[in-house]
Amino acid sequence: MHTHTLSHQYSLLLLPLLLIFFSAPYSKAAYNIPKLSPLFRTVLQDPNTLSTSISEDLETFFYSQTLDHFNYRPESYTTFKQRYVINSKYWGGANENAPIFAYLGAEAPLDDDLTGIGFLNENAPRFKALQVYIEHRFYGKSVPFGSFEEAIKNHSIRGYFNSAQAIADYAKVLMYLKKKLSAQNSPIIVIGGSYGGMLASWFRLKYPHIALGALASSAPILYFDDLTPQNGYYSLVTKDFKEVSENCYKTIKESWSEIDKVASMSNGLSVLSKRFKTCKHLNNSSELKDYLDSMYATAAQYNQPPEYPVTKVCGGIDGASEGSDILGRIFAGVVGYKGNWSCYDTGQYIYPDETNVGWGWQTCSEMVIPIGRGRNDTMFPPSPFDFKQYSDHCKSLYDVPPRPHWVTTYYGGQSIKLVLHRFASNFIFSNGLRDPYSSGGVLEDLSDSLLAIYTVNGSHCLDILPADVSDPQWLIKQRKIEVEIMEGWIKKYYADLLALKK
Repeated sequence: MHTHTLSHQYSLLLLPLLLIFFSAPYSKAAYNIPKLSPLFRTVLQDPNTLSTSISEDLETFFYSQTLDHFNYRPESYTTFKQRYVINSKYWGGANENAPIFAYLGAEAPLDDDLTGIGFLNENAPRFKALQVYIEHRFYGKSVPFGSFEEAIKNHSIRGYFNSAQAIADYAKVLMYLKKKLSAQNSPIIVIGGSYGGMLASWFRLKYPHIALGALASSAPILYFDDLTPQNGYYSLVTKDFKEVSENCYKTIKESWSEIDKVASMSNGLSVLSKRFKTCKHLNNSSELKDYLDSMYATAAQYNQPPEYPVTKVCGGIDGASEGSDILGRIFAGVVGYKGNWSCYDTGQYIYPDETNVGWGWQTCSEMVIPIGRGRNDTMFPPSPFDFKQYSDHCKSLYDVPPRPHWVTTYYGGQSIKLVLHRFASNFIFSNGLRDPYSSGGVLEDLSDSLLAIYTVNGSHCLDILPADVSDPQWLIKQRKIEVEIMEGWIKKYYADLLALKK
């Protein structure tokens, strides 16, 4: 089958929990799963800074959501307020059976996505579509029992924090809206990016009577249960750097042993702290290595035009002053990427926000993505995924072990070519091949309506981010193809609806 070839304030003071989470006696890389977010988030933006032109069109509502959709104990009927936002500016209305675009929120408050995700608002006029953005349970303003800190620490409550409950939430909200708006015949297309892209694809599988189709952007639905090689993520990070500069790649690969060598010397950590201008004195070499690991991975995952972060890192490394040693060149890469600062916070990847803590729970329960790397198969030091170590760590935090096989049991994944094309339809799996998570994505068509649209130069969720005048032609073409496919779904739906009325 031919594949179309193209090329995140809610800063909660959860530091005690995070200190526990990140105080394991082994490297972060051994158990940390990079966040699956469509947006490169550091500190979430204040919702008051939303673009005025968009915010004027947004209406915020709260749905009384059921705590547990899959049990009938009295406590299961407890409700909480789930936030959703509507933009009806372009909607053609229920009388026209005009479509509904539903954005499925992921592991962050919804606020940033209202402006950070451009696909819905930019294409709503063409489709006369109603835009609905739904927040994921336990994030933002959609937290059972009001406090995220209390919910995440409560052994019983956090058990309701999972993807199956989340997509059931989305189903309830969308069915409620269709009834409220008398829009029973308005087709719904669900859209999501990254983890949200997974949710969109799984929603279409589990609720085909609600969603006509799904656009799943950068959704690594195959990065579970060893369906994808463990080193897939870091192999692509390596490939991204190597393609930009062989010298940059070699310098990074050689730097890890050099960092350890200096750290082992008398006063070595002080030397490293000074050379890398760390805001706090390094406690060990792993702290610096984890910081660099995270920086390289983030640069590759969000390697977006026109800045291209990987090029910035390598530009710094390759452009270091003549005579610079390996550590000098590596630090020049840090400056090239992050800018010239008085100091660099090597602990920033454990910023205590609800996204980090929430994702920590999700990956210690069901979202077990076995990312690792062996010896000499990437530009990083070896760090194989050790499930026993991972499970022991998660049990020490939450008193329950992770379930590594649950995602593939509940949603599928094995033999996807053989299975999905027999009953599934109306999927767009979009990816950019520079995105490390594309290694776990669907990269070939599975049927005439299960389509893989990828771009050789694309990065994480690039197709659903706001369009820009600087966008390259391959990105413009990718979005155009996706829109045309969705138009085909809706056209056929209307024809089927008309035939049923005759």
